[in-house]
Amino acid sequence: EEQLRAQVASGDLFAISGDNPVLIDAFLHHAIEIDVDAICDHREDVFIAGIMEHIEEAGVHSGDSACALPPHSLKPAIIAEIERQTVALARALKVRGLMNVQYAVQDGEIYVLEVNPRASRTVPFVAKAIGVPVAAIAARVMAGEPLANFSLSKPKPTHISVKEAVMPFARFPGVDAVLGPEMRSTGEVMGLDVNFGRAFAKSQIGAGLRLPLEGTVFISVKESDKDEAIAPARTLVAMGFRLVATRGTARALEEAGLPVARINKVLEGRPHVVDALKNGEVQLVFNTTEGARALADSASIRRTAVTMKVPYYTTMAGAIAATQAIAALKAGSLEVAALQSYSSGAPLPLGK
Repeated sequence: EEQLRAQVASGDLFAISGDNPVLIDAFLHHAIEIDVDAICDHREDVFIAGIMEHIEEAGVHSGDSACALPPHSLKPAIIAEIERQTVALARALKVRGLMNVQYAVQDGEIYVLEVNPRASRTVPFVAKAIGVPVAAIAARVMAGEPLANFSLSKPKPTHISVKEAVMPFARFPGVDAVLGPEMRSTGEVMGLDVNFGRAFAKSQIGAGLRLPLEGTVFISVKESDKDEAIAPARTLVAMGFRLVATRGTARALEEAGLPVARINKVLEGRPHVVDALKNGEVQLVFNTTEGARALADSASIRRTAVTMKVPYYTTMAGAIAATQAIAALKAGSLEVAALQSYSSGAPLPLGK
């Protein structure tokens, strides 16, 4: 808001737009973003192939956000309403073939972000997750075949599939690794398992991240995330991890009764957190921030984490998911199964 007011006061926005209107969107704080892929035929029958819950909150580009199928935290009533709205949109827009809808859910309210009557980048992921050739069926529907020809039923997976974005930051030294509305990923991987924690852990391994099972976690989060950071921090302490945090975050953790050592920000003098990362003293980073100055001040932390190959998360949703994945890894080793076994009804490996 402060940046917007400054831009409006300076007149720069209007100088760029000329006679055209300036469109300002409201941002939904702490909203869950949802992706839905569906197929609609000429009879207005609709097959909802997948409802995906993004791990990162709305505001992070959908191409950079991890997502889970089926949704791992949405209530059944919300899922049912999303299904109803998706069918209504497909019929009203007279879609023939694939359609992708992006929703945001905030405090139980569902918002439609955009509707695209085309295939989305999520279609290959959905097809593998549910074991149905979604794109091939959609192509035949576009050519005039009805959905009834394919004997499709509502997907009821007995496993969790997690899609994770692959980032190119390691190849571009100096680029800030913070997630935002601009897409930066250059690929995607997926992990499948019997629960969310294990599936997310596999997706991180696929993306080239090795989550630690012991060591020190650095936590520095923005003011609005401090309360939310307490639960994952408590879980990590219970698993034997040591916590270090910058002054404000450390105070919040101490007030919650958690043991935490304070560490300097880079601007506060040495030894600071970047020194600790370079010395191999930190094995995991949770760093959320907002505002141009705060982003600039913490950029060296994220760059160093990339250079040192230390797993880092720049949203609280990502940090919470990583904590669940670490707990799953400590509970038992991961098992490998053929992709086809997840949709064939064959027994799935449950871990040791």
